[in-house]
Amino acid sequence: MATTGSRKLNALYTQPVPGTPLTSEDLAALGISADLAVHYVRAGWLTRLTRGVFCRPNDTLALHPSLLLLERRLEGLHVGGKSALEWYGLRQYVPQQPLLHLYGWAAGHLPEWFTERFPAEYHRKRLFDERPDALLQVGPFEKRSGAPQVSTPERALLELLSEVGVRQPLQEARELVESAYSLRADVLRELLQRCTSVKTVRLCLQLGREGSLPWVAKLDPATLPTGSDRPWVSKSADGLLVLKP
Repeated sequence: MATTGSRKLNALYTQPVPGTPLTSEDLAALGISADLAVHYVRAGWLTRLTRGVFCRPNDTLALHPSLLLLERRLEGLHVGGKSALEWYGLRQYVPQQPLLHLYGWAAGHLPEWFTERFPAEYHRKRLFDERPDALLQVGPFEKRSGAPQVSTPERALLELLSEVGVRQPLQEARELVESAYSLRADVLRELLQRCTSVKTVRLCLQLGREGSLPWVAKLDPATLPTGSDRPWVSKSADGLLVLKP
């Protein structure tokens, strides 16, 4: 028994990548039962973060494996909006404590063990006509194996624009659009055609024209869901936002 126990403890400390939070299922895969996990916690060999989630003592959790765990719990979870743009190097300001913007398909909340280490907000958003198991233009960051899911720059920009008038200042959005001159028009076209927010479609086209960006000239508004012929009007902290068709 002692040999078996030491083998399991050795597996716990050698197999998982450092910085990785572990679920009860992960521990079971290492041969550690729920009862044994309780024993390890009491003995100080395992730290309980919340019900069913653990880490090794003195192990500093890393962002990417922590996001991978959340992806298993929240359907469609991915890094999006301003945070995804920042990951690609598109940013206007460097906040003292950057907030991680996460998007998902269903209502939910981020666990405290995560937000205590990584200040973040979770937004339930269904901005496109898509399925939660096949999100448009979302994939592993830089296509690396084991990387968390993140929006492409084109999707991230539209997610950002959808927040204008709610959480996102218009001026910062305008400056980010102006810096996004290398967006792929074909990708943006596909996303815009399947976008469910008239405001987001119109704002993308309007800011693209204002900045004379190369991709906007390749988009035909007649093929995009720009809504009726009436202006779209909204009042926010930035003032009155008027978007023409």
